[in-house]
Amino acid sequence: VQLQASGGGLVQAGGSLRLSCAASGRTISGYAMGWFRQAPGKEREFVAAIKWSGVSTYNVDSVKGRFTISRDDAKNTIYLQMNSLKPEDTAVYYCAADSRRYSSAINRNGMDYWGRGTLVTVSS
Repeated sequence: VQLQASGGGLVQAGGSLRLSCAASGRTISGYAMGWFRQAPGKEREFVAAIKWSGVSTYNVDSVKGRFTISRDDAKNTIYLQMNSLKPEDTAVYYCAADSRRYSSAINRNGMDYWGRGTLVTVSS
């Protein structure tokens, strides 16, 4: 499966962005999908994931109440709505896909397929 993230850019603190991740080569239906990010000089961290059932989970400490992950299986696309952005949200955001169909587990350490990432820069 190939994943293409888009929607990143430069935004002022307090602003919003909506990231999209379009999948090709395989349906996302039945598979968990997620977003991860890596800030300069830091390790990659889990942001959010959504199970095949639509149940979502978040890195509460980092994005609590500000980010929302969603999926549109008909469009083979997932989204990350980011509100009230902070300078510390600046990072390259990667979408990822699981290889286990109908799995009830989310691996916050990483998934099996990765997109190239889209840069989000939040200015203060």
